[in-house]
Amino acid sequence: MRAVRKARLIATAAGALAATCVLAASGTALAKDPGGSQFDVEGNNDGDGGQTLESRIVFTGSTGGGGTDTSGGFTPAEDWSPPACWYEPKWTPDEFADEFRERWDIPHASGVGEAYRLSQDHYINGEPYEDFNKKEAGKGIWWDSVRDEKRAEAGDPAAFACDTQTFWVENGEAPNVENAVTPEILAQLAYARIKVPDTAVTLAPANATKVNLPTWAWLDKAEFDEVSVTASLDVGGVNIQATTTATPVSLKLEPGTPDAETYPASGECTINDDGSIGEPYAKGKADQNPPCGIKYLRSSGDGSFKLQATVTWEVAWTGSGGAGGDLPDGTFGNDQEVVVQEIQSINR
Repeated sequence: MRAVRKARLIATAAGALAATCVLAASGTALAKDPGGSQFDVEGNNDGDGGQTLESRIVFTGSTGGGGTDTSGGFTPAEDWSPPACWYEPKWTPDEFADEFRERWDIPHASGVGEAYRLSQDHYINGEPYEDFNKKEAGKGIWWDSVRDEKRAEAGDPAAFACDTQTFWVENGEAPNVENAVTPEILAQLAYARIKVPDTAVTLAPANATKVNLPTWAWLDKAEFDEVSVTASLDVGGVNIQATTTATPVSLKLEPGTPDAETYPASGECTINDDGSIGEPYAKGKADQNPPCGIKYLRSSGDGSFKLQATVTWEVAWTGSGGAGGDLPDGTFGNDQEVVVQEIQSINR
């Protein structure tokens, strides 16, 4: 009971410290109590998508941060989102000692002294840890929470749900907390970082189509293929990874006006055996209906219609130890301007 009460006191003190630090003078670093898992520093690597500096996870692949021809992340097709916070291995005993002292290097203010004393007792004075567990160096590592910066800034309560204080984990043991990083959690975090190509379909006619004449639409496999992101973590003997792969499976066409018909009637163009979607127009097919396309029933006048082309991506993952599975499908699309003209006739 005494240990439980001590943990609660530390968490309470950490909250008081956070409130105190908000009132600190401008230019002073926002210090957080390691005992309260309150670190929240922007950064990591370029194009990090909102992870905090404290994360040791490395993301590679189609993240959009390497100058590749990618556009944006997709939207889950169902009510689902990756973890807004999680726990991961962070520090050796010496590293945690340095981190602890750096975070407490702040001006003295009301409430800070008591919080500091409680944290010293907890991590230095043997209640329950002694000198940051330096005698246990090499036998384990300190774990702490990480939150998604963007969701935290948006006020998402889920980003603040990982409030367990910094804890020690022996080598080979699994942390007994919800959202401790696993291959599946890495896969979910990788999902949030996938960047997919722009959904710009090829149209024929290309520049302007005519009323009541079919417009062919397609996506070539060579320009539109699967993408993947790998998330890996190698810290203090914890070495896990997961690769999340998104594969295009269908194209949804929305003409931008109710005065139109789609091919097929559902507007859903499925993927072909060769990985392409739809079929390129070729000479001699003018009298045929396209397997994927649109027929506009009125002109766009002096303007244009906004054709929305949305691709559905099927998502799966594989990870350390043979783990793997499916994640929710994702959708991503964009608008294209389509000019529709009347067919000109000559009256004699």
